[in-house]
Amino acid sequence: MPITFKEHAIEKSTIGFTATFKDMAGDLVVPDWIKWTLTDKNKTVINSRTDVSIIPPASSVDIVLSGLDLALQTGETNLGERVLTIKAQYDSTEGTDLPLNGEIYFIIDDLLNIS
Repeated sequence: MPITFKEHAIEKSTIGFTATFKDMAGDLVVPDWIKWTLTDKNKTVINSRTDVSIIPPASSVDIVLSGLDLALQTGETNLGERVLTIKAQYDSTEGTDLPLNGEIYFIIDDLLNIS
Protein backbone atom coordinates (compact mmCIF):
# COMPACT_ATOMS: atom_id res chain seq x y z
CA MET A 1 0.00 0.00 0.00
CA PRO A 2 1.23 3.50 -0.62
CA ILE A 3 2.88 5.33 2.22
CA THR A 4 2.46 8.99 3.03
CA PHE A 5 5.20 11.10 1.47
CA LYS A 6 5.73 14.56 0.05
CA GLU A 7 5.82 14.90 -3.72
CA HIS A 8 5.57 18.00 -5.90
CA ALA A 9 3.25 18.36 -8.88
CA ILE A 10 3.22 21.25 -11.35
CA GLU A 11 0.06 23.36 -11.63
CA LYS A 12 -2.37 22.01 -14.29
CA SER A 13 0.27 19.56 -15.56
CA THR A 14 0.34 15.75 -15.11
CA ILE A 15 1.59 13.48 -12.35
CA GLY A 16 1.18 9.75 -11.79
CA PHE A 17 1.31 7.58 -8.70
CA THR A 18 1.62 3.80 -8.44
CA ALA A 19 -0.16 1.92 -5.67
CA THR A 20 0.97 -1.62 -4.87
CA PHE A 21 -1.16 -3.85 -2.67
CA LYS A 22 0.32 -6.42 -0.27
CA ASP A 23 -1.12 -8.62 2.45
CA MET A 24 0.19 -8.83 6.02
CA ALA A 25 2.90 -11.30 4.91
CA GLY A 26 4.12 -8.85 2.27
CA ASP A 27 2.79 -10.87 -0.66
CA LEU A 28 1.09 -9.10 -3.55
CA VAL A 29 -2.70 -9.31 -3.55
CA VAL A 30 -5.37 -8.32 -6.03
CA PRO A 31 -8.03 -6.39 -4.11
CA ASP A 32 -11.72 -7.10 -4.64
CA TRP A 33 -12.12 -3.37 -5.28
CA ILE A 34 -10.04 -0.18 -5.30
CA LYS A 35 -11.27 3.40 -4.99
CA TRP A 36 -9.48 6.73 -4.71
CA THR A 37 -10.41 10.26 -3.70
CA LEU A 38 -8.56 13.55 -4.25
CA THR A 39 -8.96 16.27 -1.61
CA ASP A 40 -7.25 19.33 -0.24
CA LYS A 41 -5.88 19.31 3.31
CA ASN A 42 -9.36 20.35 4.60
CA LYS A 43 -10.97 17.25 3.02
CA THR A 44 -12.67 19.28 0.27
CA VAL A 45 -13.02 17.07 -2.82
CA ILE A 46 -11.09 18.35 -5.84
CA ASN A 47 -12.50 18.14 -9.39
CA SER A 48 -15.31 15.75 -8.35
CA ARG A 49 -12.70 13.03 -7.72
CA THR A 50 -14.44 11.06 -4.99
CA ASP A 51 -14.54 7.26 -4.71
CA VAL A 52 -13.20 6.81 -8.25
CA SER A 53 -13.16 3.06 -8.99
CA ILE A 54 -10.19 1.36 -10.59
CA ILE A 55 -11.45 -1.40 -12.87
CA PRO A 56 -10.17 -4.02 -13.11
CA PRO A 57 -8.38 -4.15 -9.77
CA ALA A 58 -4.76 -5.35 -9.86
CA SER A 59 -1.92 -5.85 -7.40
CA SER A 60 -0.31 -2.68 -8.77
CA VAL A 61 -2.22 0.22 -10.33
CA ASP A 62 -1.35 3.65 -11.70
CA ILE A 63 -3.38 6.75 -10.89
CA VAL A 64 -2.80 9.70 -13.22
CA LEU A 65 -3.85 13.22 -12.25
CA SER A 66 -3.81 16.13 -14.69
CA GLY A 67 -5.35 19.44 -15.68
CA LEU A 68 -8.07 20.53 -13.24
CA ASP A 69 -6.98 17.81 -10.78
CA LEU A 70 -3.86 19.93 -10.30
CA ALA A 71 -5.44 23.39 -10.45
CA LEU A 72 -5.02 25.77 -7.54
CA GLN A 73 -8.29 26.47 -5.73
CA THR A 74 -9.72 29.81 -4.61
CA GLY A 75 -7.66 31.11 -1.72
CA GLU A 76 -4.57 29.06 -2.55
CA THR A 77 -1.57 31.17 -3.44
CA ASN A 78 1.86 29.95 -4.54
CA LEU A 79 1.10 26.30 -3.82
CA GLY A 80 -1.73 23.91 -3.18
CA GLU A 81 -1.76 20.93 -0.85
CA ARG A 82 -3.49 17.72 -1.91
CA VAL A 83 -4.19 14.29 -0.48
CA LEU A 84 -4.77 11.26 -2.69
CA THR A 85 -6.56 8.68 -0.52
CA ILE A 86 -6.67 5.09 -1.71
CA LYS A 87 -9.05 2.50 -0.26
CA ALA A 88 -9.16 -1.17 -1.18
CA GLN A 89 -10.51 -4.44 0.17
CA TYR A 90 -9.18 -7.98 -0.26
CA ASP A 91 -9.69 -11.58 0.82
CA SER A 92 -6.91 -13.97 1.81
CA THR A 93 -6.09 -16.77 4.21
CA GLU A 94 -5.88 -13.99 6.83
CA GLY A 95 -9.59 -13.25 6.48
CA THR A 96 -12.25 -11.77 4.23
CA ASP A 97 -13.13 -8.18 3.44
CA LEU A 98 -9.80 -6.93 4.81
CA PRO A 99 -9.10 -3.20 4.31
CA LEU A 100 -6.03 -1.74 2.63
CA ASN A 101 -5.91 2.03 3.04
CA GLY A 102 -3.27 4.66 2.41
CA GLU A 103 -2.68 8.18 1.25
CA ILE A 104 -0.22 10.27 -0.64
CA TYR A 105 0.29 13.88 0.37
CA PHE A 106 1.58 16.17 -2.36
CA ILE A 107 2.10 19.82 -3.14
CA ILE A 108 1.13 21.70 -6.30
CA ASP A 109 3.70 24.29 -7.35
CA ASP A 110 2.15 27.44 -8.82
CA LEU A 111 3.36 28.57 -12.25
CA LEU A 112 3.49 32.30 -12.91
CA ASN A 113 1.90 32.21 -16.39
CA ILE A 114 -0.62 29.37 -15.98
CA SER A 115 -4.13 30.26 -14.90
